[in-house]
Amino acid sequence: MHTATIEEVQATLPALLKQVSAGEEVVIVSEGKPVGRIVPPPSTGVAVLGRGKGKLIKYVEDSEHLKDFEEYMP
Repeated sequence: MHTATIEEVQATLPALLKQVSAGEEVVIVSEGKPVGRIVPPPSTGVAVLGRGKGKLIKYVEDSEHLKDFEEYMP
């Protein structure tokens, strides 16, 4: 985390934005108190097939609830 005064932000915004794009957070301070933050955008995350493999545990064999969907299943 990097801190910068309002004046520093005005003078060095392109450099600060490079830091933010690299994942750093910049806290803007005025009179020694935080007044704002510049943070990287949240990652959009790409769905990866199989990422959740093994995280769901099936305890009971139950096909009864699927009977209404038989026409849609191969």
